[in-house]
Amino acid sequence: MTTSQHSSAQTMTADEIQDWLADQIAEQLGIDADEIDIKVPFDSYGLDSVQAMSIANLGKQRFGLQISPLLMWNYPNIDSLSQYIADELETSELETFEI
Repeated sequence: MTTSQHSSAQTMTADEIQDWLADQIAEQLGIDADEIDIKVPFDSYGLDSVQAMSIANLGKQRFGLQISPLLMWNYPNIDSLSQYIADELETSELETFEI
């Protein structure tokens, strides 16, 4: 990950993260991102553990955060997970400035 990617990830809004997650899920499932509803639970899309791991790994690269596939069960839809990631990015950014 380049510095510019990491910096841009830290300024991403929950809406931008929602779009990114929808794109990743759509890609894993081979469907159009417009077919993804951010309020629908992840399990309704039939993602398997390999697909969840892949999305988590891509998230780690994109956002610079350790994202566990288990988060998809704690935050069961794109709406709630994207808000969690946005909050984590904001906290991470604040901690960086406090050092």
